[in-house]
Amino acid sequence: MSRVIKKYANRRLYDTTASSHVTLDGIRELVVEGEDVVVVDDTTGDDITRSVMLQIITEQEQGGRPILSADMLKYIIRFYGNPMQDFMSRYLEQSLETFMNQQRTLQEQFDKAMSATPLDAMQDMTKQNLETWTKLQQSFMDSMNPGKKK
Repeated sequence: MSRVIKKYANRRLYDTTASSHVTLDGIRELVVEGEDVVVVDDTTGDDITRSVMLQIITEQEQGGRPILSADMLKYIIRFYGNPMQDFMSRYLEQSLETFMNQQRTLQEQFDKAMSATPLDAMQDMTKQNLETWTKLQQSFMDSMNPGKKK
């Protein structure tokens, strides 16, 4: 279920789950932590999540290390009103999702490698070698007894 943030007429944001006011940076932290956040205008009930997320991106882009270059933003602007706008939107979303999945997989593999001891690696190699040796022996025995059905 989504975490609901209400935006009041005085521009204050209220986290209904935590029962406390929150800043844009607080919402950014929730999103970074993986929370599914929905922002609703308290007066109209309209979903204003997208505009709040754009505000957060604008603040982040004004910082020291932006993700979106001026050229990239120009390319995106050129797609507004273009017949391929919907395709571009889906493409960007799927590309970022794929990138995030790859990052997660890489991090899991790194964590697994860092948690393994040299003894664990040797045990895995020994197990694989024994399985290979057993298959080789079985294959040899089967070839020595061609009349035997498997």
